Amino acid sequence: MSTLVRYPGPGCIVEFLHGNKPNVAWVLEEQSGRLRVLTLNQRETKLPAGRILPWAGPAHEPQASREEIQHILQDHETRRDELAAQVDPEEIWELAQGDVDRATANWFAGLLWDEPDSEQVAAMGRRLLEQKTHFKFHPPEFEVHPADKVESRQTEEETRLEREHLTSSVQQFFHALWEARLKGKSAPEAPEGLTEICHGILLAAMADTAGSMELTIWNAVRKGLPDLPLLPLFLGQTWGVFAEHFNMQLLQEGYAWGDDWAREFDTDLDRLEAQLATMKREPEDTPYISIDSASTHDIDDAFHVEPGTDGGYHLRIALACPALGWEFGSPLDRAVRERASSVYLPEGASHMMPERYGIGQFSLYQDQPKPALVLDCDVDADGNLRSMEPRCTWVRIDQNSTYQAMEEALGNPDCDPRLSLATELGTKLRARRIDNGAVVVDRPDPTIILEGEGADILVRIEESPRYDQAQATVSEFMILANSSIGQWAADKGMPMLFRTQDITLPGDAAGVWTTPEDAHRIVRMMAPTTQELTPRLHATIGAKAYAPLTSPIRRYGDLINLAQVLHALESDGSPRWNREELTLMLPYITARTEAAGRIQRFRPRYWKLVHFKQHKKDLFSTTVVEDGSLVVLAMPKEQMYVRCPRSLLADKIFPGQRFAIRLHKVSPRTNELRVVEALEE
Repeated sequence: MSTLVRYPGPGCIVEFLHGNKPNVAWVLEEQSGRLRVLTLNQRETKLPAGRILPWAGPAHEPQASREEIQHILQDHETRRDELAAQVDPEEIWELAQGDVDRATANWFAGLLWDEPDSEQVAAMGRRLLEQKTHFKFHPPEFEVHPADKVESRQTEEETRLEREHLTSSVQQFFHALWEARLKGKSAPEAPEGLTEICHGILLAAMADTAGSMELTIWNAVRKGLPDLPLLPLFLGQTWGVFAEHFNMQLLQEGYAWGDDWAREFDTDLDRLEAQLATMKREPEDTPYISIDSASTHDIDDAFHVEPGTDGGYHLRIALACPALGWEFGSPLDRAVRERASSVYLPEGASHMMPERYGIGQFSLYQDQPKPALVLDCDVDADGNLRSMEPRCTWVRIDQNSTYQAMEEALGNPDCDPRLSLATELGTKLRARRIDNGAVVVDRPDPTIILEGEGADILVRIEESPRYDQAQATVSEFMILANSSIGQWAADKGMPMLFRTQDITLPGDAAGVWTTPEDAHRIVRMMAPTTQELTPRLHATIGAKAYAPLTSPIRRYGDLINLAQVLHALESDGSPRWNREELTLMLPYITARTEAAGRIQRFRPRYWKLVHFKQHKKDLFSTTVVEDGSLVVLAMPKEQMYVRCPRSLLADKIFPGQRFAIRLHKVSPRTNELRVVEALEE
């Protein structure tokens, strides 16, 4: 006989949902559709009748004591749990299939029991509420999901449970890692089968890859851990998957280190190399010389100088030509564009192009026929450019030399006349640029040497050897190449990626500046350069138009400019891309170039800070370059700036004043250091 109650009053057993779970309660009072009830945990609460689940009953004597009520509620709770355990909701779903689309808990209870009472109906209702994959509660009935929806919801539920299990396991592991780090204990084992996932989560957290599943998991599992920017790195180092000097910035900038990234493009490279072989032709006879650092592998420029007319010079500049046959817009091109630039760090180099292609096929190695863009420059006796004509050809480099070898040769009486003439021309080119307002800041980067491995790496900083004449000569030839091609494109109205710095410098800014205080003063006058499609002044270069293309193996912007020139030479003078197309490309090229530039700037700084940390007792020589509440000191050898409290220095401060300083609280990871002592030199 049914003990269900349609209109519950005092003494009636009811259930209501709280925390997505049925709670059993005793009705103490009913008034105007609102019930005052007492729950199993002895709490009174008021509920509208609409919140009562549709299986009220049975009814008891309303005069029962609080103690009796608690015993009665506990008995009902226990009985309903026991009955619910007898219900297989999937079996109930199968029995209901084809008969009803929706029905009450009483109807479903009738499939299992004859004339079900309130306990059995409540038990059935509880089980159907739990089985959300098969039923949906629409009071007072349960909707029966069709088979296809059940399958879909079961898949979703399995995924949810897996994610919850994954999140819980990873969270426990990361918390254990942090605990091990704090207490100096050995790292715990990763959860079984989740090593790769945990590693990927930490990588995504460092890279901050928005929208990734790994970052979503990280944001969930990091709760309860300290809010530290370097937390994923610290956890990975404690675990042992990230080295002491792990380059986290590569992840943050999305830059794949090394050459392994290119393996997936081997088939494309095979095709490009075969295509290049069909273009090969006899190289011209000009005996070009390349001058680079001894460690350089990507040789992308060479030159030949001979006497010209009226005491002038005929300068030929040969530039590597990787744009020849390059498939812009291909997956390989997009990968190279993503890299944007080669990166040269103390721990090694990572090249923009696949090494087998950029270096193997196009680097201007001695005695190997190579395609090149040659700029034929006619320069007068005073170093003024009279004309420049570009052409695409094949060349054979006569000699790969170095700055050191050239500098030593220039001091010998029997020096190669090509080198002497090149140096003479380089000197005149620089003088003309300075006449045009050019600023040359001589701040050679130091050589950073890493000795040892892992956490035991020792950092040495040495002054780089000076090869002033050789380096200045090659530098002037490259500036001439970029400025002359920029003017050539400007005259033709051809859109290029121009490097501009359209500012007005004071008249006394032009010249070569070598002291730290002068260099700092001049640099503060400068504005950052920008990349744009319209030729404008590059003030510190002293050029009216400047379009870099001398390093197409190393820089994507140079590759684009080279392709523009090649297309114009091979066609009716039209560029490879029009202004609108380049406008769409420019923001991404600029963003990726800046990302690679940040790696190039900040990673050497990191190693310098490691050096300072390893030499906390040493004194470092500095020069005052700017006075203020915090005095700016230049470190000429290390090419760093530090700020020092004025109280640590002398009473009178002036630019050029020298102090030996001691550093403390050096943190390479957070880019921090503090001056704690300063002695006037």
